[in-house]
Amino acid sequence: MIEVRELTKTYEDPDGGEVAAVTRASLSCAAGEIYGLLGPNGAGKTTTLRCLATVLAPTAGTATIAGHDLIQEPEAVRRSIGFLSASTGLYARLTPRETLRFFGSLYGLDGAQLDQRVEETLKLFDVTEYADRPNDRLSTGMKQRVSLARAVVHDPPVLILDEPTTGLDPIVSETVEVAVVTLARAGKCVLLSTHMLSQAEDICNKIGVIGRGRVLGEGTIEELCARTGTQNIRQAFFALVRNEPEAHTTSS
Repeated sequence: MIEVRELTKTYEDPDGGEVAAVTRASLSCAAGEIYGLLGPNGAGKTTTLRCLATVLAPTAGTATIAGHDLIQEPEAVRRSIGFLSASTGLYARLTPRETLRFFGSLYGLDGAQLDQRVEETLKLFDVTEYADRPNDRLSTGMKQRVSLARAVVHDPPVLILDEPTTGLDPIVSETVEVAVVTLARAGKCVLLSTHMLSQAEDICNKIGVIGRGRVLGEGTIEELCARTGTQNIRQAFFALVRNEPEAHTTSS
């Protein structure tokens, strides 16, 4: 469902040089998988996800998402994904139900199909009880659930989630994790970034470790541990990240 091929994103620095945020990143995620992208702050996780969501244009490389080329078919890619960014907001005066109806209609849903998807998605993220309360009266955790529901209301085959549980308490985090696992079991391809090694261990089928914009390792926990000669994902993560050399800056 997601095949990333040597994706690169560079920015110009104040001195006229180029800084690579992502360098020749390659990864793959299949239908029914939850792929966890792990890395420290500044590693390139968010930039990678924004490129795949067509929010940013990559400098080089490409990806295929749900059979559509990222560069050649960006509109088809957008129709095929549900994207949650770390800065996703909600319209304050709308209720969760109104929010889902609005975004569902933008994707072409209407009538009974729209009604069904809205109610299914509210139930999936345990929002039904608060569905008719204005968004600005919801807790932080409930707002995040609504944001996730908004990302999946059109039933996309691919989900791209940037740190979906950051800042949430353990109970709300568990609700989100259960919903993500349920979606994957229904055949969705889920690519998510996270700082939480325990979360990756609990729900991810496959893990990619990224550091300084490079994918340092990819595979199951067992495969990463075997590669690094470690016993758990925490040890494997640090073994990969600490062995990554300094990134290069190119002058123009």
